[in-house]
Amino acid sequence: MMGMSPTRRSAPAISAPLILFITCLGCFTAQIDTSVVTLALRRMGDALGMGVAGLQAVVDSYNVAYASFLLTGGTLGDLYGRRRVLLMGFALFALGSAASGVAPGPGLLVAGRAVSGLGAALLVPTSLAILAVAYPEPARRGRAIGIWAACNGLAFAVGPTVGGWLVDAGGWRSIFLAIVPVGALGLALAWTSIPDSRDLGGRRLDLPGQVLAISALAALTLVAIEAPHWGWLAPATLAAAAVFLVAGFVFVMVERRTPGAMVPLDLLARPRLSTSMAVAFCMTFGMYGMLFLMPLYLQLARGDSVFVAGAELLPLSLTFFVVSSASGPLAARVGRRAMMMAGQSFMGLGLVGLILAVPGKALLPLELAMTVVGLGLGLNTGPVMTEAVSSLSEVRSGTASGLTNTARMVGATLGVAIQGAVFAALGGMIAGLGPALGVGAAAEFLGAPIAWGLAARRLVPEPG
Repeated sequence: MMGMSPTRRSAPAISAPLILFITCLGCFTAQIDTSVVTLALRRMGDALGMGVAGLQAVVDSYNVAYASFLLTGGTLGDLYGRRRVLLMGFALFALGSAASGVAPGPGLLVAGRAVSGLGAALLVPTSLAILAVAYPEPARRGRAIGIWAACNGLAFAVGPTVGGWLVDAGGWRSIFLAIVPVGALGLALAWTSIPDSRDLGGRRLDLPGQVLAISALAALTLVAIEAPHWGWLAPATLAAAAVFLVAGFVFVMVERRTPGAMVPLDLLARPRLSTSMAVAFCMTFGMYGMLFLMPLYLQLARGDSVFVAGAELLPLSLTFFVVSSASGPLAARVGRRAMMMAGQSFMGLGLVGLILAVPGKALLPLELAMTVVGLGLGLNTGPVMTEAVSSLSEVRSGTASGLTNTARMVGATLGVAIQGAVFAALGGMIAGLGPALGVGAAAEFLGAPIAWGLAARRLVPEPG
């Protein structure tokens, strides 16, 4: 039973817009990393003598740490204070970026990337939970989360162009060192301006659950990322899959018997939360697969430079940014369920448009199709996250955020792996691109009826 005063705030009252800026900075910091590092991989390899496997480790160390600790980040915020965990996230991200920027060899570079991934796993769910507390009124909360979601689009928009400029002007190290002052700014602002909040309802750290969840998520992420390179039946792949299955099974058994479990399994039976997680998975499955494949197509099949390919993705990211900024008021008028269904449908239609446009190689149809994808993503992202953090009481907002962001990250990782495997198996470029994007489109269309048919009608948080 929760206590009478489940949430504690221990800082002076601060304007909600400043809190929104700080939490958006946290989201932006975590997301921009994924859109700039790939631009510098060839320069890193040349400078540090790294082969393909080493460069994969640079990318994968961040992604594995990010995916594995997302759920932990949200839970730690609930238990030990969301402000404290947000501060840790900014500090770790800046520290990891600094280590990567000065790394004399591959070892420190990969380790720094893992530390940054851990920082991102603390920043993203905690920042969203802080918004849920700062904006208790549903309409204002929806608007705030729409702006928070738009920062994903802003990161995608500025990442390739700014990252390309930094690499050309200052070398590959500059993309990491430029993040350090951003992290320091976030740390300073959060220290002085974020009121603390936490769950005081008698919960405690579920260490076995944390270890098992991290092990299962890390193993699943490794399978998704590495299986196309190792081979789906290779011993390493089978071993990682076995770790995922065993750790996942034991996790369920432990959580069923643990008082105050990290993830009470009854939460997953709540229609609004489980629907948000399912839609988030479908959304990122198709989206990230496309974001992985289209730059390859633009650079290799069309012969575009890195900078030009980044600019050609701007219609998607700018549309996403504009639409998601306005998604809160729109959802208040038409309903989050309708927005989620429309968003999934538009994303599926946009991917079908890309499939039809790729053989002709004309630029305008490609840009129009990417604009439709951006429209769908902008309609969907804010309502999905608002539905998630609104599905439970305020004290569980970090857990709800962590679960839904974990579903997003797992969907993104599996989307890249599976669509990338289809792409490679069918010969790559135009022959493989259409079927691979078709897999992503199927996932987006699947998300539409899930959003419509399973979302609960109630607008008040479910207890617990």
